[in-house]
Amino acid sequence: MSTSTDRPWSDPALPAAERAGLLLRAMTLEEKVAQLGSRWAGNDMADAELPKDETINVAPMEDVFSVGGKLSLEEASRDGLGHLTRVWGSYPQSVEQGIAEVVRQHEVVLKNSRLGVPALVHEECLTGFTTYGATVYPASIAWGATFDAELVERMAAAIGRDMAAAGVHQGLSPVLDVVRDYRWGRVEETIGEDPYLVAILGSAYVRGLQSAGVIATLKHFAGYSASRAGRNHGPVSMGKRELLDIILPTFETAIATAAAGSVMSSYADIDGLPASADSWLFTDVLRDEWGFEGTVVSDYWAVPFLASMHRVAEDNNDAGVVALTAGTDVELPDTVSFGGLLDKVKAGEVSEELIDRAALRLLQQKAELGLLDEDWTAEGSVRADVDLDSADNRAIARELAEKSVVLLDAGSALPLANPRKVAVVGPCADDPRTLMGCYAFPNHVLPRYPERGMGIEITSPVDALHNELPDAVLSYVKGCEVIGDDRSGFTAAVSAAQDSDLCVAFVGDLSGLFGHGTSGEGCDAEDLRLPGVQGDLLDALLETGKPVVVVVMSGRPYALGGIADRVAGLVQAFIPGQEGAAAIAGVLSGRIVPSGKLPVQIPRHVGGQPGTYLQPALGSVESAGISGLEVRPLFPFGYGASYTDFTIADLRLSAPEIGNDGEFTATVRVSNTGDRAGDEVVQLYLRDVVAQVARPLKLLTGFARVSLEPGQAADVTFRVHADRTAYTGPDLRRIVEPGEFEVMLGTSSMDLPCRAIVRITGDVRVVGHDRVLTTPVTIQDPGGG
Repeated sequence: MSTSTDRPWSDPALPAAERAGLLLRAMTLEEKVAQLGSRWAGNDMADAELPKDETINVAPMEDVFSVGGKLSLEEASRDGLGHLTRVWGSYPQSVEQGIAEVVRQHEVVLKNSRLGVPALVHEECLTGFTTYGATVYPASIAWGATFDAELVERMAAAIGRDMAAAGVHQGLSPVLDVVRDYRWGRVEETIGEDPYLVAILGSAYVRGLQSAGVIATLKHFAGYSASRAGRNHGPVSMGKRELLDIILPTFETAIATAAAGSVMSSYADIDGLPASADSWLFTDVLRDEWGFEGTVVSDYWAVPFLASMHRVAEDNNDAGVVALTAGTDVELPDTVSFGGLLDKVKAGEVSEELIDRAALRLLQQKAELGLLDEDWTAEGSVRADVDLDSADNRAIARELAEKSVVLLDAGSALPLANPRKVAVVGPCADDPRTLMGCYAFPNHVLPRYPERGMGIEITSPVDALHNELPDAVLSYVKGCEVIGDDRSGFTAAVSAAQDSDLCVAFVGDLSGLFGHGTSGEGCDAEDLRLPGVQGDLLDALLETGKPVVVVVMSGRPYALGGIADRVAGLVQAFIPGQEGAAAIAGVLSGRIVPSGKLPVQIPRHVGGQPGTYLQPALGSVESAGISGLEVRPLFPFGYGASYTDFTIADLRLSAPEIGNDGEFTATVRVSNTGDRAGDEVVQLYLRDVVAQVARPLKLLTGFARVSLEPGQAADVTFRVHADRTAYTGPDLRRIVEPGEFEVMLGTSSMDLPCRAIVRITGDVRVVGHDRVLTTPVTIQDPGGG
């Protein structure tokens, strides 16, 4: 291929960094600044003749500004453009229409780019490619329930392949926030409450997405999930030790082990300092300490928020200077604040070197993606034959859903033994939307277009149960809505239960945005009672005396202490996605042996906060009696029952003592002693017996999902480096400290039958980003096969 001598950056034989540098030197200041911006043509329909319902907006936060988003794409890209925002994800369109729109928007940008620099296209992809007609996978909280990194990686690779075929270069996932308050609406978007689980599964997602050539974006950096009272965008009261030990390791691991290409800023402020204004976070830690070389993109409107909401900048233009200086490279979803950087440089208020720093990072990514290649074309960047809801996609979604369903209590009724008459009750039984998260296109965008339906084939739980129990007579009564206080349907629901052998009640959440749901972004909860009058409906059903199996389909854990000892079976399904109904029905019938494990605890009481298991002694079950509040969960982190039986025994340590830079192995034998094949998740926790600061009583340090036939056993070996005991000491340095550590293995954070002590010897050792961040696992037949 010949390369034009006047465009040396278009030569793919040159290193990407060199190509980016050559292009940067050819750019005017105006063109450099343009690379730091973006345009969301689909959100306000300025560039598309489509209707817009103002009552249900994809992103109502756009009201915080009055410029940027009001420009046409032609005006916004007059000197080129960095990103095109959600070309596919803003309104329902066919594949043909989406491809045409991608090409159209590229052509607009290229027409205005003197040097022919294409824009990078980004989209949401938290529960799959967020576009019309694409497969909806289980929500992130359901990934956590699988404890299956390989499966999450396969899912992300499938998502990435679809996005790449649609001309998308960057995906705004995964969410690596660690759950700190169950009331927060975005719990459903997280992987769970344990940093190691989040780090391992989140890193797997990154590897999968990027294997398809789509950049993964780690979000939200950092501390967003720890807002006061679980309120979206609320301030975060957190010391640096909690930030360093609980919040940041998930991001650090995804960068160190999966080479994540992008990081997104958080809306939140920590102790008064907004993330987008925090150069310690985005430069000292992310760049200098961790060596991150990708791009930092702002969360949508996080930059103008510095002026309008945080009030740490005088106006939008000043906010741009603050964010750029701290380390933000690209402003999303529209150029609002960064557009003022041009005048700021000319006035000497900001250095052009900061513009160059940010632009160079983005241009290098464009080179790596092939966007700077001489033969790149808009038409060639998309594939017309892409199937966004293929059979292969749905098979992965089905496997994820099946592995994510958590059996809390089989009770007296599960698995169902050929019931004759079944009453199916509850607001989640016949509404497919309750199977999907807030970033699934049917819940995220389609409420504005009710005439367009779901866009995908999706079975409701009641229909799935019909299919699963063909010989049973099923009667369905909603009973109540997910939200609201209307109890008029209780009488019919109770009558149906009384007239049946068994009642199956489907309760839980309807995900939405900014108050248009009970779970999801901006849908925070006052407490942990089931939404609306669903709890009262369950009470009415239980008072009939008929056996009631309860299925909770939710994005957060709800307090179930008031019903747990009265039900005939209890199942938790965390937003299981497009194939979720059949997975739930299969667990109920016994066709599927449940294997999901709780990535968050199930609290006993509606006020059960703080709920996570990561508590020091004074905040844990060990402090019972010093407060009238019960802190013991109803079901602990890592818990999940089965229809077969497992034992974990025979703990063997390679050494009772290691040096401060050594490692040991811990091996246990897991056996299937039941009569059905099934999966068990073996979990390893460590407890620092004595430390310089108050630490959680236990921390998940390794896990392994093991599949066993009846009577089969396997030896599971964890290789634990001394670095895995590191924590942030009183002087905020991360240290490996000599002393005793209790090694605990079992099937949940509260079922740990195998225990031993390992002693670390030597001096206190300071560790950094090069420390060991993971615990490798091997699984072998006990005979060595």
